[in-house]
Amino acid sequence: MITLDFEKMGGLVPVIAQDSGTGEVLMIAFMNREAWELTLGTGIVHYWSRSRNQIWKKGESSGNVQEVREIRVDCDKDAVLIKVKQVGRAACHEGYRSCFFRVVRNGDLMVDGERIFNPEHVYGEKK
Repeated sequence: MITLDFEKMGGLVPVIAQDSGTGEVLMIAFMNREAWELTLGTGIVHYWSRSRNQIWKKGESSGNVQEVREIRVDCDKDAVLIKVKQVGRAACHEGYRSCFFRVVRNGDLMVDGERIFNPEHVYGEKK
């Protein structure tokens, strides 16, 4: 079994999801040991939701699942890069293809992307 260092960040490791076809960085999230094992066992990316304090199967609510194509682990075994096939057009819960849809221009934060879906239609209104 592959062992990651979950101790440095209190049981979590950062995970970058990258589109395996285009190389586009889609998102960054975290995994705990259970999410890591679920990802390895199912071939579908699972994360640890810090805000909900629970395992989160990517695409469970939205249908925008991430299928594992390749996993890379850094030299310290405390960060992961997962190359994925993004099933569904958006990786971001805000409705954009990538969570990195904002860019800094002239000291301002600007949206640099097209919203693919309305998050309220998928997840309901924010509370």
